[in-house]
Amino acid sequence: MAAAPALIDAHGRTIQYLRISVTDRCDLRCRYCMSETMTFLPRAELLSLDELALVADRFVARGVRKIRLTGGEPLVRADTLDLVRRIARHLGSGLDEVTLTTNGTRLAEHAQALRDAGVRRVNVSIDSRDPDVFRHVTRHGDVIRVLVGIEAARAAGLAVKLNMVALKGLNEAEIAPMLAWAAASGMDLTLIETMPLGQVDEDRADRFLALTGVLTDLKERFDLIPDTHRTGGPARYWRVAGTATRLGLITPLTANFCDGCNRVRLATDGKLYMCLGHDEGVDLKAALRGQGLAGLDDAIDDALLRKPARHDFRIAAGAAPATRRHMSVTGG
Repeated sequence: MAAAPALIDAHGRTIQYLRISVTDRCDLRCRYCMSETMTFLPRAELLSLDELALVADRFVARGVRKIRLTGGEPLVRADTLDLVRRIARHLGSGLDEVTLTTNGTRLAEHAQALRDAGVRRVNVSIDSRDPDVFRHVTRHGDVIRVLVGIEAARAAGLAVKLNMVALKGLNEAEIAPMLAWAAASGMDLTLIETMPLGQVDEDRADRFLALTGVLTDLKERFDLIPDTHRTGGPARYWRVAGTATRLGLITPLTANFCDGCNRVRLATDGKLYMCLGHDEGVDLKAALRGQGLAGLDDAIDDALLRKPARHDFRIAAGAAPATRRHMSVTGG
């Protein structure tokens, strides 16, 4: 494969982190993420396994060191494990890590296979451990399946980080207990402010919970020590004293983190998005199918020039979402 220049955007930021949404489909319907009656892309419009692997290969050749597979729910796509194996061939030869973000509903059946394929840690989205609250947020989900999946992942030797979207009036009373459970179980927890991506059935302003106040409350209950740990994502971390657990905060609205952005997102339809909060994307699928690897490189270079300095998220009653596409198209 021909050498290619490093991935440096117009603002001088080096891109080393690629997130790949392998499908926009999901077996849950979380209220802050999508409408109850979603229309998903026809499978024929998705990048094939070979195309996904070729794009990943090229990004690794150009300096990407971490790849995360997302969705939708990545484990609903039948060939996701095959893709993990293809990507994992680069581990130790340019690539440091291949990881997965999942809702955990299918983790019990796939945890060992993920470990065998080269994955060493997973992020599990779980906004509540209360069965009724979980069912309400997800519209029909069974939290027991997720909890069983988490235990299966840990038994398989996977490190687990919990992702929890903070939702006012729904799960805010569960945040401290979730951190206590994570600390007792040796897991990390990342709290996330809800993001205005795609039209949903409810007004996100009604559920927006600023993490600045949440952190103040948690500091009264836990001994939290600032931590310089970084995983390549936007979270800023604190360590729970006396434990190995880190608390991460992702605060796209109350504390912008764009100045150090080192990531791009490949959507399930083959478009490369340089920013989660912007609709402009570059069609890598068309470039790859039309001009091969040379066309792919040109399209990536074009995308780098278009990467904005920052997103423009805001939450206000009645405000339009920042993007037309839902988070499930490009992953979180």
